[in-house]
Amino acid sequence: MKALLEAKRLRRRFGRSQVVRDVSFKLHQGEVLAFLGPNGAGKSTTMRMLSGTLAPTEGRVLIAGIDPLEQPLRAKALLGYLPENPPLYNQLTVDEYLNFCARLRAIPRRGRKSALARSKARCGLEQVGRRLIANLSKGYRQRVGIAQAIIHEPRIVILDEPTSGLDPNQIQDIRQLIRELGSERGVILSTHILPEVQAVCDRVMILNQGQLVFSGNLSELHPQEKSSLIIQLDNPPETELLGKLPGVTRVDLLEGKRYRLQLGRGTDHGIIAEHIVRHGWILQALCPEQQGLEQIFTRLTTGEGPA
Repeated sequence: MKALLEAKRLRRRFGRSQVVRDVSFKLHQGEVLAFLGPNGAGKSTTMRMLSGTLAPTEGRVLIAGIDPLEQPLRAKALLGYLPENPPLYNQLTVDEYLNFCARLRAIPRRGRKSALARSKARCGLEQVGRRLIANLSKGYRQRVGIAQAIIHEPRIVILDEPTSGLDPNQIQDIRQLIRELGSERGVILSTHILPEVQAVCDRVMILNQGQLVFSGNLSELHPQEKSSLIIQLDNPPETELLGKLPGVTRVDLLEGKRYRLQLGRGTDHGIIAEHIVRHGWILQALCPEQQGLEQIFTRLTTGEGPA
């Protein structure tokens, strides 16, 4: 399947500072791709290069096979972009603003009315078309920002922090909209909200210090992590003896006669339990522990957390 968007060894320098280093990936139709990283990781700079608003120092972006530096109008016609701060004009009504965006996107006059109606319906804006943008809530302003990004029916949508500052109900509405967009387009979502990634995304990229430290399906994050067990013993031995159990690579002492056992890949939990019972340590509880996306993100970007 041909990629809708392809980044090839993107690099970006500002003076002597290397902000983005050798970032490469592909986006296909029907995918929602999460773009994660701590502040200062180079996410926004990469998003700007992908959207064609910033030229890479080295490397190349292809949008449906088109280089936006060589054919900017053709490439950007296929792309919708919502920056972190939506480009709204507060003195305009929602209808006036979206009509302005439709004109910027070269939508023919005869097609603008239907384009406005379609994007407003998709974003839940039918009842606020005549209201000034300045008088809208943050949630509705975000909806208007997304509406301008999709008014020309782009094949690729790039969303930078689309749910920032929204209340829980507004977040659910925007997440549902992202899922709908991702069913028929390619979507790149930059966010700091990790549960949002698990709720709407198919793949994830994690950027740290300008470099990709992970790129793959969400399901691929967990199998490559070492598993762990939380056990509680009524008659615990010295910690060193627990470390000699088959497959145990590390032992952490917790509260209340509880321990975290870090296990090598493929270790059988039943064998661990069998050895504990055989030694007479009186096993009271055994609970597998799986790292969530938050713990994995922390480990990949800081080196902290369980090994």
